[in-house]
Amino acid sequence: MPLVVMCGFPASGKTRRAVQLAEYLKTKTSGTIHIVEDHPEGTNRNEIYTDSHKERESRGNLKSHVQRLLTKDNVVILDSMNYIKGFRYELYCVTKSCRTPHCVIYCITEEAASKSWNLSRDEHLRYSGELMTELIQRFECPSPNSRWDKPLFTVLQDEPLNLEDIGHALFEQKAAPPNQSTQSQPLASTNFLYQLDKSTQDVVNAILTAQKTSIPGDQIKLPDAREPLVFMRPVNLAEMQRHRRQFITYTKSHPVTDTSKIANLFIQYLNKTLNS
Repeated sequence: MPLVVMCGFPASGKTRRAVQLAEYLKTKTSGTIHIVEDHPEGTNRNEIYTDSHKERESRGNLKSHVQRLLTKDNVVILDSMNYIKGFRYELYCVTKSCRTPHCVIYCITEEAASKSWNLSRDEHLRYSGELMTELIQRFECPSPNSRWDKPLFTVLQDEPLNLEDIGHALFEQKAAPPNQSTQSQPLASTNFLYQLDKSTQDVVNAILTAQKTSIPGDQIKLPDAREPLVFMRPVNLAEMQRHRRQFITYTKSHPVTDTSKIANLFIQYLNKTLNS
């Protein structure tokens, strides 16, 4: 089910809008509506946003929480500033991998209004004056031209939410299709991974040994491979291991059913890579 990403300055009315939207969505679905808050009870928001490590950890926790809740029966509303476009992109990738729609709601307020609302909060919910200014300066506005910010709904501080259009985007539009970077990779058997590691290491060892007596232009015959390696220049262990790691990373996501082909595929890869 869909993900709604709230976005805006601190103290810009995001929580109020999130609650309004949750009440509306309850009339549109029998699923559970979850509002994920960025500051669980007991956390100190001033400590989090003045320490880059704590802030990064907090974002990681938010992302993990969202991923756990995104199921076919749930609607998740992330009530946070979400002021970093890179983090909004990560959330977009999560929705693509889950094959679920998403939207961004941008609560627009003037800086002075947000600061005033912040001062009216209870002390434990209040940002320090200096931190408020810093967070507003850090804010990266969502853009309707960025795929991770679409569909984008903007709402001014005195305007009502366009609930019908948001509901349409969440329940009637198709999710963005997953791509290679967001799809779950095929699971390979333990035996396949063992053979992949062993076969590629055997090839590397054979090349390092054979090149000692080879000259550029020679064709080196290697174990378990039908094709020879075209030897054009000497290569050291570090370079070979780098190419081996790249090949292994690719092959893990595109496993072959016949492990006897691994060595030959590695030779094809090396002929293309080393001689390009």
